[in-house]
Amino acid sequence: MKSFIISIYFVLSFIINSSAQSKISTTIKTEALVPKLNLPDLLISENGSQINTKETWEQIRRPEILELFTNQVYGKVPGKLTFNKSEVLDYSEEALENKAIRKQVALHFKKGSKSITMIVLMYLPKGVKNAPVFLGYNFSGNHAVHADPSILISGKKVAQLSPDELAKLQPDFRGKRNSRWQADKIVAAGYGLVTLDYGNVDPDKNDFSDGIHALFYKQNQTSPEPHQWGSLAAWAWGMSRVMDYFETENLVDENSVILFGHSRLGKTALWAGASDSRFSIVISNNSGCGGAALSRRRFGEKVSDINTNFPHWFAKNFHQYNENESALPIDQHMLIALIAPRPVYVASASLDPWADPNGEFLSAKAATPVYELYGKKGIEVDQQPAVNTPIHNTIGYHLREGKHNVTAYDWDQYIQFSNLYLN
Repeated sequence: MKSFIISIYFVLSFIINSSAQSKISTTIKTEALVPKLNLPDLLISENGSQINTKETWEQIRRPEILELFTNQVYGKVPGKLTFNKSEVLDYSEEALENKAIRKQVALHFKKGSKSITMIVLMYLPKGVKNAPVFLGYNFSGNHAVHADPSILISGKKVAQLSPDELAKLQPDFRGKRNSRWQADKIVAAGYGLVTLDYGNVDPDKNDFSDGIHALFYKQNQTSPEPHQWGSLAAWAWGMSRVMDYFETENLVDENSVILFGHSRLGKTALWAGASDSRFSIVISNNSGCGGAALSRRRFGEKVSDINTNFPHWFAKNFHQYNENESALPIDQHMLIALIAPRPVYVASASLDPWADPNGEFLSAKAATPVYELYGKKGIEVDQQPAVNTPIHNTIGYHLREGKHNVTAYDWDQYIQFSNLYLN
């Protein structure tokens, strides 16, 4: 019997090891198919001059790169607008078991006959004057962030919802995404959490008639021009408008705002952080193509994939680089570099090949020379670190075990990272 058990053990071990080796072999073969990278040079200007000081970076090279991303990738915002009114919808000093202030605010935007409203949910630690905050969009509505029954749904209490609105809600709708947000953990660490539904700014569909874009149209215009903003730039614009609000809000330290985003909203966070220097720290979680990952690697989601499946996310000009990434005058390491010298954190997941974890790491590493101009530490290792082995330099990085998601481990790193650079 003992020999039979031993035989079974060795058979199972062989099967498991063979499967693991097969996965490793497949990964190696797939990685081997990545084209040889010839990245655009961060520190050579368009006229061929070498950039070797932070002053020449800020005066010459950074504006060149920012303009290229604006016109060729994310799109230009065709005007200026901030909220014309902020309206307090709810305020309580007894939230999260009496540990937090909850404040819910409507930011109203109006231009001509068009208007949108952004509903902002805030949890702020009690006893902390001018709290530092994590700011990020949510995918499913504010009510999905926490099970708190006082969170408004589309700015309304449940009793105020129409039958149609109620019918769209799932039975477990409250707090169904609470694991992604860790509100209690964030507040306990002395930070506030501020979030809003990204669909309040621009619904995530290939239709530019029902979001913020329409407020900026010229007469008879129905969609952005090829060099103008897609949805990602619209969402980034919305983050900056929340920053406008923070400058009027005494409960928040507007000089300590940590911008966070996951997946497509991680792409948004990077572009918002590059476009608006008021954000103190920028965090990209599993952002992949069009976010932290290098486009030229063509690993996982490619430029053609993203522009085909989500044609509204980027400027139409970006579509000319489908299956033509080498023609891009920029790549995503340059996006990360635009955030310098402010701290930036790039996070990957080991079971998220579509977002190209190694491409995210290599992009963060390739942005390092700009941080070094400021005397800051970027990524100093050559190889992607092992799973759950974070780097907390001014460019932070980790490869977290698991799938495309936001976990308690991720938030532990973001809080520790923020403690280093805000305190």
